[in-house]
Amino acid sequence: MLTSVLVAAATVACGSSGGAGDGKIKLTIGTFNDFGYKDLYQQYMKDHPNIEIVEQVSEYQAHHTQLATRLAAKTGAPDVVAVEGEFLGQFTAQPQNFTNLNEFGAGDMEKDYLSWKWEQSKAGDVQIGLGTDVGSLAICYRRDLFEKAGLPSGREEVAKLWPTWDAFLDVGKRFQAANTGASFFDSGALLFNAVLGQAPEAFYSSDNKMIAESNPAVKQAYDLTTKAVEAGLSAKIAAFSPQWSTGFKQGSFALVTCPAWVMAFIQSQAPATLGQWDVAAVPNGGGGNWGGSWLTVPKQSKNPEEAYELAKWLTAPEQQLSIFKKIGNLPSRPALYDDPAMSGFTNPFFNDAPVGKMFGEAAKALKPQYQGPKTAAVRLAVQNGISRVEQGKESASDSWQKSLRDAVAAAG
Repeated sequence: MLTSVLVAAATVACGSSGGAGDGKIKLTIGTFNDFGYKDLYQQYMKDHPNIEIVEQVSEYQAHHTQLATRLAAKTGAPDVVAVEGEFLGQFTAQPQNFTNLNEFGAGDMEKDYLSWKWEQSKAGDVQIGLGTDVGSLAICYRRDLFEKAGLPSGREEVAKLWPTWDAFLDVGKRFQAANTGASFFDSGALLFNAVLGQAPEAFYSSDNKMIAESNPAVKQAYDLTTKAVEAGLSAKIAAFSPQWSTGFKQGSFALVTCPAWVMAFIQSQAPATLGQWDVAAVPNGGGGNWGGSWLTVPKQSKNPEEAYELAKWLTAPEQQLSIFKKIGNLPSRPALYDDPAMSGFTNPFFNDAPVGKMFGEAAKALKPQYQGPKTAAVRLAVQNGISRVEQGKESASDSWQKSLRDAVAAAG
């Protein structure tokens, strides 16, 4: 996702707010990328003239670190805060710091959400969040670069090239041999996330045991990724870095592993590439999940009911559908998947790919992984190991051992 524009003219350093100077109730909302809310804020304030909304946007990692710090300090948190899936376990472990949204009737909406999406943000009887999006997986690829490499460029033909991840690597080698001037994919860490996103379990078991060392799926995803890196298929660009943004504009890589929300980043960062992109199914059966967020209301909010109403409205079906059409974030309300307004939606930026049907069908089949209390930190330890291999600092085997040590330390 992409950093969005603040609603207010200046960034607000502190969090939860009471009344504004003009008698309005000021609600702060903390996000970490482009949730597609800018126009919706204006609509909400027009419909609720007693409300002023101020958005605080931070870098992904910093956003969650700041939230943890402000919750511990019991001051400074926004009225509404977005939390991404890999950090969710860290915050469901401290329900005392969040408003129980069931107090305002959130439980009535449980049947309207994907069951797992609802359950993941529960801590016992406390519902700490309302689901925004889910991260069904696909591959976003440059049709022009595939054609330049002499590969098929139609989405159905492309998907047939890689029934498995090993076949995906073979396609990458064919692409690199064509010397197009671009790398096959952007980042080893992101390839790893997609491969592991298809496994039943990742870094934690459902009893909160860290299993990175013992779960073969983690090592298999690492091995496939480092094999791709060693074959020269990676552009070695860190996700969400300035170089990543530039890479989209300049055609530095032919494809990215693409949960639905990545479409927003591509469209925002490289508008001049409209029509050059397309979307194909991922290898290994086309399933998998990566990402997705929730809106929460910290306990310290001075206006928790108004904050809840804003979060409820932003995550309502109409707004989720609007956001999907605008930037690609996939709704977590399953009734939308069969709504012709979504299932029939094609994205002109991605060569009119039928993304509504593609991502909606994938979402129906999602079997999400359990997210433990330190999933984000453990994942980062393994991703750092892949980066060391990309940079030629360590061999894959040595870096794996260091990654495991770092993962154990991160899990505490």
